[in-house]
Amino acid sequence: MSEAWDRLRRPKNYTYDTVPQDDEAVDEGPRTPPPHPPRKSLLRRSLIALCSFLIMLAVIAAIVVSIVVGRASSLPLPSVPHTDCDDIEHGYTCRPEISRYWGQYSPYYSVPSGISETLPDTCTVTFAQVLSRHGARDPTAARSIAYRYLIDRLQEDVESFSGKYAFLKVYRYKLGADELSWFGQQELVNSGAKFFRRYSHLAANAAPVLRAAGQHRVVQSAQNFTQGFYAEAARNDWAGPRDDVITVMPEDDSSNNTLSIETCPAFDGGATSSAAQRVWTSIFVPPIRDRLNADMPGAELTDQEVVYLMDLCPFETVSANHNGGPSSPFCDLFAPEEWQAFEHYQSLGKWYGWSWGNDLAPSLGVGFVNELIARLTDSPVHDHTSTNSTLDSDPDAFPVGPDYTLYADFSHDNDIMTIMAALGVYNDTRPLDKTRVQTPDETDGYTASWAVPFASRMYVEKMRCGGEADDGEELVRVLVNDRVIPLRWCRGVDDLGRCRLSNFVEGLAFVRQDGHWDRCYA
Repeated sequence: MSEAWDRLRRPKNYTYDTVPQDDEAVDEGPRTPPPHPPRKSLLRRSLIALCSFLIMLAVIAAIVVSIVVGRASSLPLPSVPHTDCDDIEHGYTCRPEISRYWGQYSPYYSVPSGISETLPDTCTVTFAQVLSRHGARDPTAARSIAYRYLIDRLQEDVESFSGKYAFLKVYRYKLGADELSWFGQQELVNSGAKFFRRYSHLAANAAPVLRAAGQHRVVQSAQNFTQGFYAEAARNDWAGPRDDVITVMPEDDSSNNTLSIETCPAFDGGATSSAAQRVWTSIFVPPIRDRLNADMPGAELTDQEVVYLMDLCPFETVSANHNGGPSSPFCDLFAPEEWQAFEHYQSLGKWYGWSWGNDLAPSLGVGFVNELIARLTDSPVHDHTSTNSTLDSDPDAFPVGPDYTLYADFSHDNDIMTIMAALGVYNDTRPLDKTRVQTPDETDGYTASWAVPFASRMYVEKMRCGGEADDGEELVRVLVNDRVIPLRWCRGVDDLGRCRLSNFVEGLAFVRQDGHWDRCYA
């Protein structure tokens, strides 16, 4: 086995907790079949069907090969190309008038905060946990096939491309499926560097405890984060401990996994997500569709195909072709206000699929939050939901105690949404309006791009402060993409977003009582 694979702790010999599960796996967005069939000859229909099948086989083969190669590569990882659009402290900064309205497909950026994210002068952080989404990636396999099909159809059916559409005449679809782009890798390298900068005083005595959900892009993101963390440490003449072993938790419905929750048979985030999005689609898409069809005679775009064209803007921008450059030409097909409508479309999907808009969604995040409580309080995990009792009782796989003060976990956007719901991050947000765009002020700080963009990160900090907290009890606060979350549910929370540890744990009664996990099997 290679050096890199040796660094990934795959607990093969454990007996995993298992529960029944249906055949549907939670994915990062509904998987929609390709758009309507071609309108011309039977020969054309057959050729396109054959091409789609071959593309699908190629995509699947590429994924398998990339996983094998990725697991066999040795650390340190190859250097990642630099981009002027992205930096360690601020994230993605190019074209903010549109790039911050791509929902969960937005690259990470530092979100505006009503409370300063800097540490008060009287405080010292004693514990830090980061929960991160993987970096920017190619579309999922099903979506990649659908996008390729759409481009092929437009190039055959449209009578002429002119003006801002001219690039479509010669455009060739080159996106892969499911894997990180170079830019996505750089996002996580930057994230690791930023984590070291913020908590370097803790790194002097403790290496981060690393876990990742098992999909290749998540594991690779954890590796990139580690690379960035220790590279930044070396630049600062750091002499602390190093441990880049990653505990990898399988993503399937036969293993309990708090970073990829697939063991709740009754849960269906995709159905509630799609239902909410359909309402808003029927309002915001038709004017865009009519304009595009008028500008491209013969296109005859459907509502779903308009959304696909909008999707291609962020995916192309973060792809290897652009390497996180200013933007793809697909972006200029749409006006800024149309991107704001797109953001709301994606926000509705995440809210009604994997947050408080779905009654069962917060319960899926309970397991991770119970693990967080154990880490914050140096105590065993008490949970009967998605935790894996075998792993959590193993001090190598799940260490707690005063010697462990840095933790880094890596997952997917949908799973992180459920965790943030269980943690009460957005429980003051009213149900989102499905008929109009809402600002972050109206949603109490929630939008998809503020919550779970590519390479998003949630920090949970424990700190010891003087002055008003001089009784010695530590305080806790939560930051999502640099925005300090006002934890109004926590008794005694102050105007800096800090809450006493005992009150923080007390306020998580829903979590400590396993949420509504029993409904998973109702």
